[in-house]
Amino acid sequence: QVQLVESGGGLVQVGESLRLSCAASRNIFSEYTMAWYRQAPGKQREVVASIAPGGNSDYADSVKGRFTISRVNAKNTMYLQMNSLKPADTAIYYCNKLWGPYPWGQGTQVTVSS
Repeated sequence: QVQLVESGGGLVQVGESLRLSCAASRNIFSEYTMAWYRQAPGKQREVVASIAPGGNSDYADSVKGRFTISRVNAKNTMYLQMNSLKPADTAIYYCNKLWGPYPWGQGTQVTVSS
């Protein structure tokens, strides 16, 4: 079973940046379309960004132009660079496959304060 561990969250001010990391217990990023998700209090989990094995990426409209998804297959690691953060970005962020998710990790909390 693949384990996913998210890290890099924290408390930041509006306009600041964070880089999230997702470490997998084995190399899955070259096999599957992977995604970053987020879940805000009282809301459903949503897809923020995804990246296909070939490298094509896609973003939710709310983060386009501000977030960048990337991965380093050799390190079994995926990243989410988040710039120009807004209070609406406050959520727990998770990584997983875009389809047929593995068991969810603990996620990493991102809090954007105004």
